[in-house]
Amino acid sequence: MRADLARALAAGYLAGDWTPEGLTASGREVLGRRPQWLTALATQVHALYPRPPHDRPRELAAVITTCPAAQKAGRARARRPAAAPVTQPVSPTRMLTNRWRLPVLDDLGALARFLDLNAGELDWYADPKRLARRTSTPALQHYRVSHVTAPSGAIRVLEAPKATLKEMQRRLLDEVLGGIPPHDAARGFRPGGSARSYAAPHAGQAVVLHLDLEAFFASVTVGRVYGLFRTAGYPESVAHALAGLTTSVLPLSAWRAVPKPRDPGLVDAHWRLGRRLAAPHLPQGAPTSPALANLAAYRLDVRLTALAASWGGRYTRYADDLALSGDRGWGRGTSRLLDAIEEVVVDEGFRLNPRKTGVMPRAGRQQLTGLVVNDRPRVSRAEVDRLRAILHNCARHGPASQNRDDHPSYAEHLRGRIAWVAQHDRTRGARLIAAWEAVDWSR
Repeated sequence: MRADLARALAAGYLAGDWTPEGLTASGREVLGRRPQWLTALATQVHALYPRPPHDRPRELAAVITTCPAAQKAGRARARRPAAAPVTQPVSPTRMLTNRWRLPVLDDLGALARFLDLNAGELDWYADPKRLARRTSTPALQHYRVSHVTAPSGAIRVLEAPKATLKEMQRRLLDEVLGGIPPHDAARGFRPGGSARSYAAPHAGQAVVLHLDLEAFFASVTVGRVYGLFRTAGYPESVAHALAGLTTSVLPLSAWRAVPKPRDPGLVDAHWRLGRRLAAPHLPQGAPTSPALANLAAYRLDVRLTALAASWGGRYTRYADDLALSGDRGWGRGTSRLLDAIEEVVVDEGFRLNPRKTGVMPRAGRQQLTGLVVNDRPRVSRAEVDRLRAILHNCARHGPASQNRDDHPSYAEHLRGRIAWVAQHDRTRGARLIAAWEAVDWSR
């Protein structure tokens, strides 16, 4: 059966009475006649969908083409010229489930009104044909692209949405994505999450494993984002538009301007990054990307939590940082556990960064997101001593003598680093604050 005929039948079915008889009548109206296979097709469709799938007409059309009666009709039509449908019904879509009580968006019109857009503007920002990939004109692109060099030497590509799109994404984050809970193991980019809540479960363990996901945001494809919005209950057309509003395709001209890393060992990862950015992905720099990445990693979190528990340990994740820890037997079987972790990560569509995999026994320093967890989460003594020395020299020789990176607000910069220490160690933090207050910052 032709795709256009299947779409017309799907729309006709959804617009009519959802019974085998009603489906047959709707099909006769679409075709303008009643071929022998029509009754059988109606019966088969009703058996597959006891209730009308008003939120997924495209899926219904695809399923119709796989029904035995439709395939029989297709073979019959192959022997003679195929006739077009007599009518092209239009069936409104609507949400059928809303488990998290999200804003009700039954169709593209409702989504446009929710975002204060008209239909043309919604189509422009959602960019369903991904035209932004093929243009080098900045005015026609929805993101401003820049790049920075990470401490590892890798090149990080940042895609910051322009003002109007950014405002829409913030609204989607606050009113839609904020209502969908991530897995409990996800400790970043969520209310109450922090570096401390990520590191604390691993304090005092015999062995701590730290792993890193390569190109975390860019690895989340538009298909996964679409699936998240469908899981939330939004109809197909709305989910497609929401996925378009929250994903990006890096223009080829922008990628050509991104330099290669100097370290030859990073070239392959850089090439993989380019491949990911060339396809619709979560842009690093959009307000919605962290929350969507957390949700996209839900199955990963479920499986790694179960894997760690089966070894008598625990698992947490902070953005692209994975941590697992345990006590008895972990030192002897670490290589097997790492192999199992990698298998799960790859199966879930991600890739580990082998350069950042660390196995930390308790005899050495166990550090996660800047916190030492051998005993309890705290900032390393080396960082505290470094800050103490800087403040001593600021008091003695003036702040300018220590501001080697020309921070425009050096006093505030140091105060932020001190606040990080104080958050995890009140006693040391209080001493550093006293030293900071003793400096004459006007010098």
